[in-house]
Amino acid sequence: MLSAGIVGLPNVGKSTLFNAVTRTQKAQAANYPFCTIDPNVGIVTVPDPRLAALSKLSSSKKLVPAAIEFVDIAGLVKGASAGEGLGNQFLSHIREVNAIVQVVRCFEDDDIHHVAGSVDPVRDIEIINTELVLADLAAVQKRSDRQQKAARLGDKQAKAEIAICERLIPHLDSGKPALTFEMTDEEQKIAREFFLLTNKPTIFACNVAESDLASVAALVTAAGDNETALPNDVVELTPAARFVQAVQDYARSHFATEAVVISAQIESELVDLSEEEAMEYLKGLGVASSGVGSLIRAVYHLLGLRTYLTTGEQETRAWTIRAGDKAPAAAGVIHSDFERGFIAAETVHFDDLVRLGSFPKAREAGKLRIEGKEYVVQDGDVVEFRFNV
Repeated sequence: MLSAGIVGLPNVGKSTLFNAVTRTQKAQAANYPFCTIDPNVGIVTVPDPRLAALSKLSSSKKLVPAAIEFVDIAGLVKGASAGEGLGNQFLSHIREVNAIVQVVRCFEDDDIHHVAGSVDPVRDIEIINTELVLADLAAVQKRSDRQQKAARLGDKQAKAEIAICERLIPHLDSGKPALTFEMTDEEQKIAREFFLLTNKPTIFACNVAESDLASVAALVTAAGDNETALPNDVVELTPAARFVQAVQDYARSHFATEAVVISAQIESELVDLSEEEAMEYLKGLGVASSGVGSLIRAVYHLLGLRTYLTTGEQETRAWTIRAGDKAPAAAGVIHSDFERGFIAAETVHFDDLVRLGSFPKAREAGKLRIEGKEYVVQDGDVVEFRFNV
């Protein structure tokens, strides 16, 4: 199972967010640095309203959502790349995850200590990124040095690695993450063996206070189709909105990624409530969601994962595949026999099936198709596989 590591400076809400997404109190959340030392690991179900709709259509007895793993990693401080704080542990734990959720404090609270003495989200992001870049820079230089002898003896792999290192070192030295370094497909394949920290897909979580969520969420909604940018014509922004806007701008310009607005504190208070009670609580705050559900879905896609669906009387299930997987590989997620003996996939997209109301009506409308081995399964496809072993 692919995993996402929750990282950030101490006291930005990492452990609170971990407890929120895993709906547990597994991670200690305290008002002092390094209250998390050993990483907490939790399996998180991916919110997907399509399951309930399909279950109703098929009268399913059970719903099985997709899942990913979240890891709560110790807070990082300036100098971590040189071993400061829990730097060495922090960096080794990041190396083991597949993607990064960087939590950024976007709330002011005199009662919650900030290691830098003030709230400045962009500064905080740059502290994290600088330490990760410095660690990668040292690793790339070491790899280049190690391959010199083999390259002199004519080793083609060593020469290819050194060529990449020679281009990558100045990129990292300028403070840019490896994620934004342009490489061919072949170079990317080689560079994956470097296991660089800044080459991991990253998303930012703007952690706002309970009192700010409704106003910031309204501004994001007002931005229209571009949900990762606050409207430019807003003159009077609250401090929280300014913080969020700064993070969103930075995420786009430096990582070509998004920043999601969440309130970890609100979500942590919903852990022990039923779904109905939670919705009522959020409604009272003037919001439809704390943002954690959107974050989980965004991380799922960030990991390169997609979902196809199966439905029947026994169960409606979300199956996890990688973007670009063809029908036989998707069938193999259910059972290796399905892939080995793959014949065809009977496929209809969720939107068409729900709109038409049944499989027979989808077939009559020409929306239920028979796809072969070269079909790339799409997110939201409802599939039944034909196979013979």
